[in-house]
Amino acid sequence: MIQSETLDLLEWPRLCQQWSTFAATKLGVLAARHGRIPQDRSDSEQLLAQTREAYQLEEKTPLSFRGIKDIGDALERAKRQSILSGEELLEIAASLAGARQLRRTIDAQEEKNFPILQTLVAQLRTYPELEKEIHHCIDDRGKVTDRANPKLASIRKNLKNTHDRLHDQLQRIMQRHTGALQETLITQRAGRFVIPIKAPQKESVPGIVHDVSTSGATLYIEPQSVVEFGNRLRQLERQETREEELVRQRLSTQVAAISTDLEQLMAIVTTLDLAVARARYSLWLEANPPRFSSPDEQTVLRQLRHPILVWQQRHEDGSSVIPIDITMRPDIRVVAITGPNTGGKTVTLKTLGLASLMAKVGLFVPAREPVELPWFDQILADIGDEQSIEQSLSTFSGHIRRIGRILDAIGAEEPLENSKKSDSAAPATGDQLSRDVSHPIRHPQSSLVLLDEVGAGTDPTEGSALAIALLQHLANHTRLTVATTHFGELKALKYQDERFENASVEFNDVSLSPTYRLLWGIPGRSNALTIARRLGLNPTVIDTAQTYVGGSKQEDVNQVIAGLEAQRKRQEDKAEQAANIVAQAEALKA
Repeated sequence: MIQSETLDLLEWPRLCQQWSTFAATKLGVLAARHGRIPQDRSDSEQLLAQTREAYQLEEKTPLSFRGIKDIGDALERAKRQSILSGEELLEIAASLAGARQLRRTIDAQEEKNFPILQTLVAQLRTYPELEKEIHHCIDDRGKVTDRANPKLASIRKNLKNTHDRLHDQLQRIMQRHTGALQETLITQRAGRFVIPIKAPQKESVPGIVHDVSTSGATLYIEPQSVVEFGNRLRQLERQETREEELVRQRLSTQVAAISTDLEQLMAIVTTLDLAVARARYSLWLEANPPRFSSPDEQTVLRQLRHPILVWQQRHEDGSSVIPIDITMRPDIRVVAITGPNTGGKTVTLKTLGLASLMAKVGLFVPAREPVELPWFDQILADIGDEQSIEQSLSTFSGHIRRIGRILDAIGAEEPLENSKKSDSAAPATGDQLSRDVSHPIRHPQSSLVLLDEVGAGTDPTEGSALAIALLQHLANHTRLTVATTHFGELKALKYQDERFENASVEFNDVSLSPTYRLLWGIPGRSNALTIARRLGLNPTVIDTAQTYVGGSKQEDVNQVIAGLEAQRKRQEDKAEQAANIVAQAEALKA
């Protein structure tokens, strides 16, 4: 399924693994790792509201999940009328106490600041009487206490007396038959108390042989004079076990009677744990709460950082994370990102995809406030990181198949209203694109599509044509499509259709390396010949190549783009200076 493929391509499971490290309970960790993505915007907004309140609470009075256990299996067994162990009963009691403490902490806050969390914990039923009964009957080691059953105390007293008498008798036998002993030791075989006797001396200690050593030199004998004590001990042990089971059965029945409430309790506690984990992860990321923008509002993601790269930087001594800025008009449907290889185009796609997923599951987004982005009902991607050495046809076919699944997912196979069939025959590998794209639908689906190196892996002329047709098609069917490309023809789409926009990753002409900064509204320059010249390639070869790509026209285009980049840099410098002046003024005022 393309949705699952997309999550893997964006490394969503890896982000969920990192998020799960901030959960406090086993169920919270499992839920975070699963990373369930809401299908409704209202669910996402509810999760974000929980995260905001948990974030505020974390800075004021952090919640403690001490004592909370995963009691799901125990509840299932209790419902099937199984007898729970002492350890399972203690875990239930500890979970009840932990949930009660969570409710007390949240209820102690001002209601106006935490209405959602307080409404959530108001549904908790923590049954203090059951918790008290469990601790009355089960000790800290999980054993049934003497006070749990009047018969139990009497049985255990008889057990101790019988055990002491048996040991006394064995001690006396060993003192009388020292020469027959292999060693002075009282041990057990098959639950019976025995002493080790030398094989040749077995007649000196009449009794039952329960075991023989490997060498045959030692016999483990239960002396005849203590057999009756041993029998009595076994009877008392069975009586003790029976009475302990009766106590645990009674408690298990009480647990089964309220299992529905206990299951709801665990669900609420897990919801709280997830909210706190989202808040703690967001706090660690220095992230800010997103707001889902309406169709007529722009998208604003300033200083957006890739969360997994932030993790690598802090935990794995990775490189510094270069943030990107994204500001889009609401009518933009397609963005074509151009620029050099390893310049950050693919990272930009993943960063945007992860930011959208994070907002959907209620996580804050690692960007500067305000964080405003659409709520996407689907996030679909065709991203390939590895440099394949397979045949280009194989690589191309793989991309086309995945793009076909993307089109199926967004319903692009359905005919558009008033659409016309294309006059030209559709290519065999891309018949999904054969419909006329000149009639945009009124309400495109709220999908985000991310395409890496769209149209690559085949003949450049056909690949470029297919990429143009595909992007025009997606402009009619998605809320936003972002595609990376090396095709210069895609840069011109912006000037033919106002729904298209250009962006590029910046390249440093001096160091001949990318800066990983995203330049919005500016197409990427062609750098191949410039790099070749500075690296010392024969000038004659470069001059000849220049004539094949348009000569002075190409150079003029590059100069215009370079001028736009310089102008953008000056504006950013002025904006930064202005921000510093405002910050200094506010500091002086404070």
